[in-house]
Amino acid sequence: MTVYVILGLLGLALLAVSLLVGDLFDGLTDGLPGDAFSSAVIGGFVSAFGFGGAVADGLGAPLLVSVPLAVVAGGVVGWFAAWLTRLVRGGGSDATPSTSDCLGRSGRVVSEVPADGYGVVRVAVGGHTLQLNARAAQPLAAGEEVHVTEVLSPTAVTVAPVWDVVA
Repeated sequence: MTVYVILGLLGLALLAVSLLVGDLFDGLTDGLPGDAFSSAVIGGFVSAFGFGGAVADGLGAPLLVSVPLAVVAGGVVGWFAAWLTRLVRGGGSDATPSTSDCLGRSGRVVSEVPADGYGVVRVAVGGHTLQLNARAAQPLAAGEEVHVTEVLSPTAVTVAPVWDVVA
């Protein structure tokens, strides 16, 4: 039982180091497919193997039963750790919003838009707030709600006022 508990503790230590430092075997297992031999997977397997074997041994199972139970426990936890690792690494993030993402969206005038120049508008895109230079066909006051009608450059748009529908 002592060997199983020591293996379980070593596996937990490997998991903790893997969590704090990163993959210890990065680069060593690049030729192997997937994440089957990352330090998180190996740590999960070893700890579940050790603690699973200790539980089976503590319940009085003979060695021929406790070792296969420990392997099954380690395999299940190792598979789960590989699945989680793949899920975290494969879950990309959204791209940074650009001016072209503002087309057709509503915003609000921050600094007055004159008839012959640029003002500033704020437009919310995917939880991000973009502040852009804006032109309009008519003067727009600060605080007015606008609609982005055209992208002029990476930092400038054309806007039009939002009209209220009267019923």
